[in-house]
Amino acid sequence: MARTKDPLFKSLSVGKFFADHGPSLELELIGDSVGMERPIAEPTINRPGLALAGFFRYFASKRVQVAGHAELSYLRSLPAEERATRIKSLFEQQIPCLVIARGLPLPTGLLEFAAKSETPVFRTPLVTMKFINSATIALEDEFAPVASEHGSMVDIMGMGVLIRGASGIGKSECVLGLIERGYSLVSDDITRFRNLEGRELIGNSKELTRFHMEVRGIGIINVAAIFGAGSVRPEKRLDLIVTLKDWHDVEEIDRLGLDRDAYEILGIPIPHVTIPVRPSRDLARLVEVAALNQKLRGMGHDTAREFNDRLLRAMKPARDH
Repeated sequence: MARTKDPLFKSLSVGKFFADHGPSLELELIGDSVGMERPIAEPTINRPGLALAGFFRYFASKRVQVAGHAELSYLRSLPAEERATRIKSLFEQQIPCLVIARGLPLPTGLLEFAAKSETPVFRTPLVTMKFINSATIALEDEFAPVASEHGSMVDIMGMGVLIRGASGIGKSECVLGLIERGYSLVSDDITRFRNLEGRELIGNSKELTRFHMEVRGIGIINVAAIFGAGSVRPEKRLDLIVTLKDWHDVEEIDRLGLDRDAYEILGIPIPHVTIPVRPSRDLARLVEVAALNQKLRGMGHDTAREFNDRLLRAMKPARDH
């Protein structure tokens, strides 16, 4: 099964960051609308306290800069000429942008130096640490590595399940059967995944095809319009991968389910099961059971191992005799 990789975010423009996250971070552009094409090259926030004091040796100039009460109070404590020198030196570092936290008033001359260096300046009513925490989460999400997998994703009782398989194997019919049972579609045919801090994969669909499915013989359908708003989800964490495979192509079938298989996406191994396909098998029901069984495993109940232990205990008295 082919897999495609999207280019990783190398940088994010200030304009896109403002457009996508400005409302949630309560950002307001003050001064001229300049420098919106400047890149944010690192997914974190920097407080330029040492830089304002004149120390630039380890200054993180590629990050969004935020000035809170401490930085602004320090600037106001300086003589006017020295304050102007410090502000000018900061903007000469070609920082992506400057955010003024707590809705504080700007020091005299700051906007003038920002305009000369074409650096965007924003203000937010959020306290400094709350802005830093929220903006860091937003940036980490933007910079998360991305990959695309051929397969449809469904939310089954809180379990994100990617259903893979060769063309014509029955993926669409399986997904439709799951939606009819009350589960939710995340994506059809191609699913995009983001790796969040190496901990988990979040799957979603491209904006153009979101909430739609292609059903052979019928065409493109709007899942939300037909089955209701509860039948779709914009994104979901990936918990299980199910591969549908023709019965004759499966070399060996694990009858007990003791063997553990994993499929790796963006360096994260995900539990993986292969379900043999042949006529009369209810694929939707089988995928549903696989998801619920994986959910039980996550809760500490491994049915296959528990049954195997019972079997070994039952065989032990026979061996003793």
